Amino acid sequence: MVRDGDRLGRRWPRPSQKRPCAGGAAGARSAGRMVVSILSRADREQANPDLSIVIPTGVGEARNSIIVSSGDAVIAVGGSWDTLSEVSFAMRRGDIPVVQLGGWRLLDQDGRLVPGIRYAASPEEARTVTGLW
Repeated sequence: MVRDGDRLGRRWPRPSQKRPCAGGAAGARSAGRMVVSILSRADREQANPDLSIVIPTGVGEARNSIIVSSGDAVIAVGGSWDTLSEVSFAMRRGDIPVVQLGGWRLLDQDGRLVPGIRYAASPEEARTVTGLW
């Protein structure tokens, strides 16, 4: 999943476009992209050195809501609980594309995929199915 995040970061559309994210910083940075990280902690200690801008908040898991509110789309990479939380916040927001790359497959009570989440098999496909680029 880290490799997918880095590939996605390298293929971010415009070098001037800021990208709030948790993963893929190394790929984005290596491609000259600016990477903004909103930290759950109140300090910058142990922050990823590939980040361009680090915003410590001290708000814990509420940072997932801040990340979702800051973006034009959510591309969730992998399947951590934080990732699931971000998908949930984005679906509740309701006005941005939500794409899952690997990880979670959310099903309703009848075993069908929950509508509204788009699924992608590669970072390139994930970026395309947002409909933004």
